[in-house]
Amino acid sequence: MDYPAIFVILMGLGTVFFGLICLIVLTMTMGRVLSRTAPPAPEPAPPVVLPKSPFTGPNVPEMVAAVSAAIAEELDTDVTGIRILSMRRL
Repeated sequence: MDYPAIFVILMGLGTVFFGLICLIVLTMTMGRVLSRTAPPAPEPAPPVVLPKSPFTGPNVPEMVAAVSAAIAEELDTDVTGIRILSMRRL
């Protein structure tokens, strides 16, 4: 049995569009189901209060930069890979 070319084209397009419509419906349905069962958003953490730094003055950022550069040179790494959390006098 030979099907005409237009019939084959229309059946192919119909199948593709039917599949796409099914995907859209399934995605919308899953979105609604999951939005109903989503856990509540966690409460934000309280702000961290850091103790007052013993270092004061206008040159503190430069001192932190110098210490970071020295540590990076000693560890043979890039300075962007170092994060100084606190400093204190010895």
